[in-house]
Amino acid sequence: MANVTFKGNSVTLLGNEVKVGDKAPDFTVLANDLSEVTLNDTKGQVRLITSVPSLDTGVCDAETRRFNEEANSLGNVKVLTVSVDLPFAQKRWCAAAGIENVQTLSDHRNLSFGEAYGVTIQELRLLTRAVFVVDSTDTVTYVEYVSEATNHPNYEAALEAAKSAK
Repeated sequence: MANVTFKGNSVTLLGNEVKVGDKAPDFTVLANDLSEVTLNDTKGQVRLITSVPSLDTGVCDAETRRFNEEANSLGNVKVLTVSVDLPFAQKRWCAAAGIENVQTLSDHRNLSFGEAYGVTIQELRLLTRAVFVVDSTDTVTYVEYVSEATNHPNYEAALEAAKSAK
């Protein structure tokens, strides 16, 4: 598994680490309207999927805003951000932040995404910061598990991977 720290302390990640070349694992999360969303709902599209500890923190806020701003330059790429924030809180945060190009999804119910992608922090029941690009054939083409969960991801590498995926 990826070695990750949270505020300098080692944490245990639950689930299966995802690697480039893997078939993207399916998951079930909740949209802001409480409807279920799965990977298959975006089948045939390139997906840039980020996991964040909480949209109500500075780095997660800045990251989601950055991907929201960049989404239009990605063409036909679906940008998804997953956290364990409640759908109601995500909806409120998106409205206040003007997020229109990123779909926020909640994994609070059963950590389906977190365990499928190996990003659940056991000690905190939060998701660690990670970025995945999944191509239109559901193959993982880019993975970044950010080594310190409170740091920013490599935006340029993730965006380039999303642009390059077919």
